[in-house]
Amino acid sequence: MIYPLAGLLFGALFGAFRARARGGKTLDLLQWAASFAILFGIIGLFVLIFIERSYV
Repeated sequence: MIYPLAGLLFGALFGAFRARARGGKTLDLLQWAASFAILFGIIGLFVLIFIERSYV
């Protein structure tokens, strides 16, 4: 259960840092953080599903 949550947190931080590096304003930071959080959360969900199905 921790992989999707970690993906959300890491994705939000990564997206915000990436937007700040490109000179983004507050709304840019929020948009990039949200999109990367969703992306990394979905990747974490698939990792969790793969791990759960392979160890049964």
